Amino acid sequence: MTAPATPTTPFVTVLVPCRNEGRFIAPCLASILENGYPTHRLEVLVVDGASTDDTADQVRRFAASHPSVRLIDNPRRVTPVALNLGITSAKGAYILWMSAHNTYLAGYIRECVAAAERFGVANVGGGIETVARDTNLMAPFVVAALTHRFGVGSSAFRLASSEPQWVDTVFGGCYRRDVFDRVGLFNEALTRGQDMEFNLRLKRAGLRTLLLPTVRSIYHARSRYLEFLRHNWTNGVWAILPFRYVEHPPVGLRHLIPMTFAGALVTALVLATTVPHGIWALAALGSAYILAATAASVDVALRFRNPLYLLVMPWMFLSLHLSYGGGSLWGGAQLGGAWLRKRVTGWDR
Repeated sequence: MTAPATPTTPFVTVLVPCRNEGRFIAPCLASILENGYPTHRLEVLVVDGASTDDTADQVRRFAASHPSVRLIDNPRRVTPVALNLGITSAKGAYILWMSAHNTYLAGYIRECVAAAERFGVANVGGGIETVARDTNLMAPFVVAALTHRFGVGSSAFRLASSEPQWVDTVFGGCYRRDVFDRVGLFNEALTRGQDMEFNLRLKRAGLRTLLLPTVRSIYHARSRYLEFLRHNWTNGVWAILPFRYVEHPPVGLRHLIPMTFAGALVTALVLATTVPHGIWALAALGSAYILAATAASVDVALRFRNPLYLLVMPWMFLSLHLSYGGGSLWGGAQLGGAWLRKRVTGWDR
């Protein structure tokens, strides 16, 4: 049911960047339009990155029956460009970034805006409930890895909690319009990680981000094993590449831990094969990781009351950490190569 609007109900702009999201865009838009926020105080800007499937056609059908929906073209096809196109076109006092991969539970928009009004914060976001995108044998283990602290560290919006908390970043976010005048737009050089970099910019400017974990959306995670690995690898690469494009640290410490682990493992493997008694470094690192992964797997098995998790989760946690950490090492190698190329040739792409 849509809540009645009052003369003070803020006008809200929802931005939905997307590309080839024909499988998810209709449920996403339906959840936004049926979220309970007064539709005459809402505009939904879907910024499409030259989709080659039926995404744009589905959005046009929504727009034909819902005047608040509008389609914007993003020929450059990357997320920060989509966000900036939407921000410059937005009419709202608040701008919500909502993912095409999510469906939003009733009240999400209203509660984010109410919290922003009440606390006067720059950015408010809700928690996410991770579900598998596909049904397969690995899907439940992927979801378990992405919702456990050992898998994702202190990523608060991914973890179950009941209390609001101040955080470095949230999934998406409900931003006051004036914050973009104060700290600028999203960095268009960052194919990934633009949200973390922007929210850390907010923090350095003295602005705060609030997580409302009980305000939730459902996120459809990649649950096929190879897709899971590729996605984590790319995320790992883009935990490091932003250092090339910004002056301040663009990620939090937790984003660097998988790279540290992967780098330490590579170092231990080299020592084990080249240095007398170097095998002990590998044994110490491996034993510590196995103990931690086993403890986390026991916790998962108890949570789901299924001993199979105890057998599979150590491998799933290792897959997550090595794919992300390996991607970060590759990103670091690219940074090093760019620095060397610039020193030798004076040329930087």
